[in-house]
Amino acid sequence: MTTIDNLYQEWQVLQPLSAENQKRLDTKFMLEFNYNSNHIEGNTLTYGQTISLLIHGTVEGSAPMHDYEEMKAHQAALEMIKVEAATGERPLTEMFIRQVHKIMLRTDYIPEGKNYTVHAGIYKTRPNSVQTPTGEIFEYASPEETPALMMDLIAWYNNVEKEAKISPLEIAALFHYRYIRIHPFEDGNGRIARLLVNYILARHGYPMIVVHDSDRNGYLGALGQCDAETGLVPAVGAHAKLEQITPLVNYLEQCLKRALIISIKAAKGENIEEDDDLQKRLAILARNAQAKRGDIKRRSDEYVAEIIDGCIAPFKDEINIQLAMFSNFYNKIDVSFYYVGSGGGKVPLTQKVLDARHGNFEKFSSKMTLQVQLCQPTILLPSNSEENINIYISCKDEEYSIHLFDDGYFFRYGVLPTDSQQKAWIKKIMEYLYASIEKKVAAIK
Repeated sequence: MTTIDNLYQEWQVLQPLSAENQKRLDTKFMLEFNYNSNHIEGNTLTYGQTISLLIHGTVEGSAPMHDYEEMKAHQAALEMIKVEAATGERPLTEMFIRQVHKIMLRTDYIPEGKNYTVHAGIYKTRPNSVQTPTGEIFEYASPEETPALMMDLIAWYNNVEKEAKISPLEIAALFHYRYIRIHPFEDGNGRIARLLVNYILARHGYPMIVVHDSDRNGYLGALGQCDAETGLVPAVGAHAKLEQITPLVNYLEQCLKRALIISIKAAKGENIEEDDDLQKRLAILARNAQAKRGDIKRRSDEYVAEIIDGCIAPFKDEINIQLAMFSNFYNKIDVSFYYVGSGGGKVPLTQKVLDARHGNFEKFSSKMTLQVQLCQPTILLPSNSEENINIYISCKDEEYSIHLFDDGYFFRYGVLPTDSQQKAWIKKIMEYLYASIEKKVAAIK
């Protein structure tokens, strides 16, 4: 630990950082940690998409909408960890861990193709054992064991932190391993473990660390070596001793060494870019240059037609099908697609109209609207219960966007929303309408 101790002392002497250097360091860590921790678990966003989302608040490309929502929720969980760690005084609690999990998962959900529910912020209700590459079943703690083991883990952590007989890094590594052997939640345990490692380090004044997706095998290999040392019984692993998890301590030590070196450079105002940072930025720069050179499909009537045929038309048809569920409440349900003509009136949007507007693309494309209307309420609702939802489609130089409620979804020409994205949009519309009708029914005297 000598190198870590020396670097830590140097880091402490350089406190506090200037606002500019702190921002550089915080931004680098935010992007790297969110990108890598989620990628280890299968998130598909590129580094460029992560930058667009977390720095600029824009959605770019055709990744599943779930991956964008997952990344934003993970960032919210990270902020929660940072705020709690900064207090430094309050003991760690199970309630706090469950809150972080709930923020990160956002809501309960049923995994695709499964018949069980993943609960946000609630310990598992079913076994979550996994199959190893060799075909063997690796058991984590049972649902029945989990509450008591988590209580033990939290009590141990708060006690060992007070005793201060082992280093914060060793505490973080041992907490990580014991937590993983419990696997208390049905999903998100790896991400929570890495968040809590950083919570522990930050409480003791260390910079937070990143486990890189590019070294996923090294990370999982270290955990596997610890498993071999502690054995297969979950309750034993959940009470592992420090000498049994040396591979994980060594692995996290290298991560912390890297974090300290970068943080010290930032504090001194030095360049904190690494080789892979430059590669990422060059890839983003190349993509932008390619777009400006016209190699990416540019705005034209042809590509607006592609959007209509490949996205809007099937989207409109599917909404119509789903809206049939509301026929008990409305006698007239209509979904129309139009643009606002020069006289201010609504002009139905068809391929024939699209062709006729050739040469006046700018005015035409900026006012495309998909309108959902529920009219003529039945006797189940008050007469003033009409619903109207507008979905706007806007075309720009190199991209188009679909605006649903307060959300804007952005795509390059030639890239269409995926089926899962469109299903998520439709679900959002249906839930909105349900909530609105529910309020109207509740208000009936």
